[in-house]
Amino acid sequence: MLSFASNRIRATLTRAHARTFALTLASAAMLTGCMHSAPSNLDFGRTRASEHGIYRAQIMPEGDSIPQGKLQKWTLHVDAANGAPVRAASVAIDGGMPQHGHGLPTKPRVTRDLGNGNYLVEGMKFNMGGWWVVKFRVDSEVGKDTLVFNLNL
Repeated sequence: MLSFASNRIRATLTRAHARTFALTLASAAMLTGCMHSAPSNLDFGRTRASEHGIYRAQIMPEGDSIPQGKLQKWTLHVDAANGAPVRAASVAIDGGMPQHGHGLPTKPRVTRDLGNGNYLVEGMKFNMGGWWVVKFRVDSEVGKDTLVFNLNL
């Protein structure tokens, strides 16, 4: 009887130690992630050329500010390299916080082609301050390319 009780106590202590160790490890990982500093040469402009130069785009948040913790609507304006508005593009959106190693807290998407190279983006949300990256993968008859915007909230 004593042996059975001591085995249960040992198992309970082992689980408690494992939980404590996991929490300590997770806390250390979060602190380490937060200690990385953002690169000093980041461009926080709202107009950007795509990675391969196929597109030039501008982000226009509703109300012009980018608040924390609030769902937002943006307009994404996309031109081809020659300056012509890009029509009927497929746009995928991704991003996150490189310093923290997590993605966006929502799944923003283009909900409407507004015409003349403008696309309505809904569901943008940033749950904390810091350096965020938002990526738009644009696919149209002009080609496929990615636009990367840096935000500092």
